[in-house]
Amino acid sequence: MLFTLSGRKQVAMHNDTEAVLTRRGLLALVGSVAGSAAMYQAMTSLGFAAESRYRGPIKLEGDAKGASVLILGAGLAGMTAALELRKAGYRVQVLEFNNRPGGRNWTIRGGDKFTELGGAEQTCGFEEGLYLNPGPWRIPFHHRAVLDYCRRLGVTLEPFIQLNHNAFLHSSAAFNGRPQRIREIKSDFQGQVAELLAKATQQSKLDEAVSTEDKEILLQALRSWGALDKNYAYSASLVSANFRGYARDPGGGLAARPVAGKPANLSDILESRLWRYLQNFALYQFQTTMFQPVGGMDMIGKAFAREVGDLIQYDAKVTRIQQHDGGVAVSYVNSRTPGMTQVAKADWCVCTIPLSILSQIPIDVGSRMKAAIDAVPYASSVKIGLQFKRRFWEEDEAIYGGITYTDLPIRQISYPSSGFNRNGRGVLLGAYVFDVANSFEFTSMAPADRIARAVELGSSIHPQYRTEFENGIAVAWHRMPFTLGCAGSWTDEAREDHYDDLCQIDGHFVLAGEHASYIPAWQEGAILSALDAITRLHERVVKM
Repeated sequence: MLFTLSGRKQVAMHNDTEAVLTRRGLLALVGSVAGSAAMYQAMTSLGFAAESRYRGPIKLEGDAKGASVLILGAGLAGMTAALELRKAGYRVQVLEFNNRPGGRNWTIRGGDKFTELGGAEQTCGFEEGLYLNPGPWRIPFHHRAVLDYCRRLGVTLEPFIQLNHNAFLHSSAAFNGRPQRIREIKSDFQGQVAELLAKATQQSKLDEAVSTEDKEILLQALRSWGALDKNYAYSASLVSANFRGYARDPGGGLAARPVAGKPANLSDILESRLWRYLQNFALYQFQTTMFQPVGGMDMIGKAFAREVGDLIQYDAKVTRIQQHDGGVAVSYVNSRTPGMTQVAKADWCVCTIPLSILSQIPIDVGSRMKAAIDAVPYASSVKIGLQFKRRFWEEDEAIYGGITYTDLPIRQISYPSSGFNRNGRGVLLGAYVFDVANSFEFTSMAPADRIARAVELGSSIHPQYRTEFENGIAVAWHRMPFTLGCAGSWTDEAREDHYDDLCQIDGHFVLAGEHASYIPAWQEGAILSALDAITRLHERVVKM
């Protein structure tokens, strides 16, 4: 969620003559100038915004009374519930649509096959050791629940590189279509804004917001932050080159003297709109340090399955959910070879089925919960993994991890955060498409055409695509039969009207999953929602 506050400036008077900005006034000023995302960032820095509410393993104390719980879905929410409920003394059974654990916690490797809606089947041709995470692919440092379960379950983590200053920002309509290094745009934009603000400070344009004493400190800060010269100007110099990089790097011997690069004009940066991508490095959910499991994101799902795999029945497609006075009865068939309907019964049900699927299943819940289930559409997203003959992004362009951002329909190219400086093949995330128009366009294509389109567009940024590409895999989430979309897409209005109803215990039935959280599309939201749901369920059981 992004928070929107009033842009009204609150000023406290100091010595009745000098105006200083209060912390709350600063937040309002940041919000009015830079937008709600920047203000949320400032809130976190000033201690006004909370991190994940996870504070350690839950303790389900009290007698479970031999109660049974049926869990629908073996994603992270479902397996979290299964692990903790069994530990608390419940009899647990899990029904899972796929033939593997994890749900959207999924990694695709060479030899893996999957079929999307419409019947298109793909077989991954990646070399052994290479993979694509088509769902979650990174873990923020403040997602404490995910990190704690990784520690408890023995999942080894490594850094995920979100920001690489040497990756690219690209606009097809700016700088003659040439990709620009992040460090150059970031430094040039920051430096020239700092110069403008320094001039305004020197000309006493900020008297209403900054005290005389703080004005000198602000000028020093702007000179340091913006790499300004002694005249508070941002220009081609070894000072600015120390931030943006050099036209010729420092060397050794007779030709060792470095040469500063020429900064881009502020007007060119503004018109290019490349500054829009810089927020991706400041937003709370993308700040360093970020992590990924060594060997693929599904290492988390596999670790959970080592603990609760004996409780999971795979290839189980739920077709009906019924409630009665004594509990629940769930009808299901084999998802691969539908035939005879089977029925699983329990005292309680924890349902983690995505709402895009659940809304199509006959279910016995109250009208308010049913309205909530039906109210949440699912976002469209497409990820495309591309294997190349060599890691040219490292060999040719010195890009080790990180993300390139572009206005082309592929939107993002992510470079692997492991296997650095090795010879041989490598896999890029060649497209991460999430805006509605482009994701629907890619989804409408056959898988081979999605891959070909990603290679074509990516060649505008990396010409090496044309000669180095070998094979690819394309996952369009609206065509995945177990989700029909990427993640729950709440609006503020829908949350106001339906969120609390979605999270209530309805008879013997309760929902969990990323859709039942304020951290949608993240694994942390799935786990926290499961912990909350089973805590409330257990309290009800103990009091019965």
